Amino acid sequence: MTDLGAIRSILETLIGFDTVSAKSNLALVEWVRDFLKGHSVASTLIPNEEGTKANLYATIGPVRAGGVVLSGHTDVVPVAGQAWSSDPFTVTAREGLLYGRGTADMKGFIACALAAVPSFQAAGLKTPIHLAFSYDEEVGCIGVPHLLARLARDLPMPRAAIIGEPTMMQVVTGHKGLAAWRTIFTGTEAHSSRIEDSVSAIFAASQFIEFLRGVADDLRTGAKDPAFEPPFTTISVGKIEGGQALNIVPGRCVLDWEFRALPTTDATALGARIRRFVDDELRPALKAKQPAADVELLQLAGGPGLAPEPESIAEALARKLTGANRSGTVAYGTEAGHFQRTGISSVVCGPGDIEQAHKPDEFVALDQLAQCAAFLAKLKDWAAGRPEF
Repeated sequence: MTDLGAIRSILETLIGFDTVSAKSNLALVEWVRDFLKGHSVASTLIPNEEGTKANLYATIGPVRAGGVVLSGHTDVVPVAGQAWSSDPFTVTAREGLLYGRGTADMKGFIACALAAVPSFQAAGLKTPIHLAFSYDEEVGCIGVPHLLARLARDLPMPRAAIIGEPTMMQVVTGHKGLAAWRTIFTGTEAHSSRIEDSVSAIFAASQFIEFLRGVADDLRTGAKDPAFEPPFTTISVGKIEGGQALNIVPGRCVLDWEFRALPTTDATALGARIRRFVDDELRPALKAKQPAADVELLQLAGGPGLAPEPESIAEALARKLTGANRSGTVAYGTEAGHFQRTGISSVVCGPGDIEQAHKPDEFVALDQLAQCAAFLAKLKDWAAGRPEF
């Protein structure tokens, strides 16, 4: 089994790269590329259009389709405004816990996978083990679709995916999808005494919020899946910005909101319903009062849910490796739904607790990393044995 010292050393290096989503991850993926090259593993970088970020994909063992991909994202959420007890970009050990931004979400898993590479190489794998490390997961799973497009075109396509988000090494087979939106309201500024002759961007936003509230009520009484909590698709308004002063009719208001959809919910249809309200009712009403008024609806990001597939290839393998006799679902989203929609059987299973993610003093327990190392050692033995797919 992989030495915990090797995992910790790699994790310290990974945490040292400040890969907050607003910044580049190139230094990290280039370091990973060189690490893999040092172990005679070739890798492919798949950059974004600007060339400022990149996904990485590599295959260990026979370079062919099939096998298992170990997937993780390289970006982390910001630390600004959080009260950390130590430098978030330096691993600090205290009482069996490793603190640092991304230790749980999810550089701990990436460190485990990389530390296992020498043993994967030495085992003479008959079934390939692939590595897929993406960018910009934390801001809407932006990078992974580009990676998956390359798999569909000219890189070895795995048959199963293990996404190493923190699950305390429990096997997760389902989660909701996410769609993040921004609605921009343009009103007509005037003295507040002239409100009846003007269009208030904030009043327009409040009409839209009330519409969303009605849609949320419909969803609450609609389709349900008891595997999730809450068991229905939800809508939440997270941020409102608008107005300049008490006595000025506001000319602009920006609303950020989201819905988290059950895997069986038609997210496209839900988005279309909301867009119809904007196009057919809200915008015409605003323009009828003031032609300069407007409303713009933008989808910022989104990711599909992971639909449970009982006894799928990925679930059967993950349960075999963990020894679990059951699986579950989680409330948070991952890149697993993207892999599943590409035709790759997918589960989520990784070290750490999601309760630590995105918080100050984020940590992963050494025991969790040890469990992940044992999991990967069993994966190595399986892939080195008689190939099953």
